[in-house]
Amino acid sequence: MRPFAVALGAASVLLAACGGSNTPSNVESPGAKEAVKTRTLEAGAAALQNKAPIEAINAYLDGFHFYNGDMQGQMEAHHYCSIVNEELIQCVIYDGNVKDAKLMGVEYIVSERLFNSLPTEEKALWHSHVHEVKSGQLIAPGIPAVAERELMKKLIGTYGKTWHTWHTDRQKELPHGVPQLMMGFTADGQANAEMVAARDKRFGIDSQEKKKERESIPSPAIAQGADAWQKGKTVQLAEPGGLEHGHPQGARGNPGPTASTPAK
Repeated sequence: MRPFAVALGAASVLLAACGGSNTPSNVESPGAKEAVKTRTLEAGAAALQNKAPIEAINAYLDGFHFYNGDMQGQMEAHHYCSIVNEELIQCVIYDGNVKDAKLMGVEYIVSERLFNSLPTEEKALWHSHVHEVKSGQLIAPGIPAVAERELMKKLIGTYGKTWHTWHTDRQKELPHGVPQLMMGFTADGQANAEMVAARDKRFGIDSQEKKKERESIPSPAIAQGADAWQKGKTVQLAEPGGLEHGHPQGARGNPGPTASTPAK
């Protein structure tokens, strides 16, 4: 396979024109309007401060997640990613692609080799990307088709660990509760068809056409331990003090910082 750097070369050039600004945030946060003084400070910081980690972001991926243990809790996720090295990518995730989009969480993406080096219990936190790629649901908006295909050929054999810290699909004005572990879809019929169709319409694409185009991309065997929810093991953080915000019932009211429950 070609290196991440090559596959993402076009993405770094075209990130600014990646089909963005078509997905508003899910929530309207409370707070006073930004003052002139604040805007002045913001402009000064933008001009003078170094932002090396932010400037390293060079790819935009759009896909879908669901709460581990609650497949009905589905949402679109806008990933802005940077390459740490040939086997590790890190992404910040937003609920939209406009300026005021809300930061929802993070995803770490590793090669199969690095995934296989993880302890057994750690592997239960990670999901595969085979179906996300083959289904056409994972896209890299705005880059040429040939570049997107090369990127998908690289991503199909990787594994992701995703935590959402702001559950904007629940229409919260501010981030409530504890982070929640997210998973990726593994089979047709799992993702809400209306959600996918709405995304496709906004970006002017057809995920079913992408699915056909990606039929020739080889599907690697999924490493043992990934997608543990499919074998009845779901891991989720428990809400402290009886707090609830509509997440998996098994993740609430259990002792300790984490809880493992049968998949629904």
